[in-house]
Amino acid sequence: MMNGPVEPFKIKMVEHVGMPDEKRRKEAIKEAGYNTFLLKSEDVFIDLLTDSGTSAMSDYQWSGMLLGDEAYAGARNFYNLEKAIQDILGYKYIVPTHQGRGAEHLMYSHLVKPGQIVPRNMYFTTSKLHVELPGGKMVDMIIDEAHDPENEHPFKGNVDLKKLQKYIDDYGLDKIAFVSVEQDVNMAGGQPVSMENLRKLREFCNDYKLKIIYDATRSSENAYFIREREKGYENTPIIEILREMMGYSDGCIYSAKKDCLVNIGGFLATNDKDIFEATRNMVVVYEGLHTYGGMAGRDMEAVARGLREGTKYEYLKYRIHQVRYLGDMLREVNVPIVKPIGGHAVFLDAVKFLPHLEREQWPAQTLAAAIYEDSAVRSMERGAISKGRDKETGENLFPALELVRLTIPRRVYTNSHMEYTAESIIRLYEKRNTIPGLKMIYEPEYLRFFQARFEKLSL
Repeated sequence: MMNGPVEPFKIKMVEHVGMPDEKRRKEAIKEAGYNTFLLKSEDVFIDLLTDSGTSAMSDYQWSGMLLGDEAYAGARNFYNLEKAIQDILGYKYIVPTHQGRGAEHLMYSHLVKPGQIVPRNMYFTTSKLHVELPGGKMVDMIIDEAHDPENEHPFKGNVDLKKLQKYIDDYGLDKIAFVSVEQDVNMAGGQPVSMENLRKLREFCNDYKLKIIYDATRSSENAYFIREREKGYENTPIIEILREMMGYSDGCIYSAKKDCLVNIGGFLATNDKDIFEATRNMVVVYEGLHTYGGMAGRDMEAVARGLREGTKYEYLKYRIHQVRYLGDMLREVNVPIVKPIGGHAVFLDAVKFLPHLEREQWPAQTLAAAIYEDSAVRSMERGAISKGRDKETGENLFPALELVRLTIPRRVYTNSHMEYTAESIIRLYEKRNTIPGLKMIYEPEYLRFFQARFEKLSL
């Protein structure tokens, strides 16, 4: 008998989805160049491509959408959003944007100067590019355990302060633009950062007068892990944990499409008046007026309500445990996954899953395509294709982690969907030696994982 987590909600509306037959699945993935990003949504049965903008909103959020004030300037929904961020995260100033990468663009283009570096606890694709575009470079300061899929460290997102010190020693303090910390580190497998580590990092950066900017996109999920795993926080309300976490930073960028349970939206927030004034000035050029920043009034209301809703302990407990339910089913039969199971997704170790493939045959991209072909479940590559090329040499970069991300949308799928997904992956694992690799035949200049195309090789 399966023992999945019980959903703390009722289903009030359904969306019908079809199951393409085997012939259509083979056609669809070939037409998409074996890139799951290029599949048509109508050809997908269970969509685990991303948790970004794919959540199911609540009746409370939908009712707020009807209260959208679509005034160009000074919409009341902006002030509701501002109050929610102040209440939940504790920042004084906010600048709304259309989504997280809009916030990254404003924040990073303001803080990064040519030739500077940004130490971060593992890169993320858009974050890395937004540091590089103004002439900077993102470097890795995450603990070594994060690069080992088998390591069970409870906070693999932690910053290695010795690595950070070495960057300061090697480059000089003036070459450090700021320190970037991601909550629930995506590319490491959804791995959290401990409160102790955040506290020590703040003390370290105070000594050098360095700013700390969070990628707080999955901060509520990170807060849940702190409550679950860190001594002294076992009974602490999630909002209190969040307020302490954010208090160790100078500001954050935030894609509301994750923990805020909405389909679009984002913001940057700060207590630094200089950052606020500079980015508020820039937002009117790139996004929209500073009281909407690329969002409609109704969207801002949904974000404000979703931010509050997404901190509820019972919701977060269900959310994390549904991800864990899928991971445990795979782990029980020795399918190689990143351990411990993270916050928003289960990550398959594609190198161990497909050991017969060379890295140049793109094992993670291959596995994501094979999963779709088997079951119409869409996942995504998080490995060398995502990492891209060395900016100076043009050579492909092959990170230690070559992963396929099975990303669980919030409040969308049931436990039986998780079981169906697990069955497909287990089936593929049993015949893994029959899966041929891929050859890349088209590569765009930026963020190639979105649009690259491949063809299937022969075994």
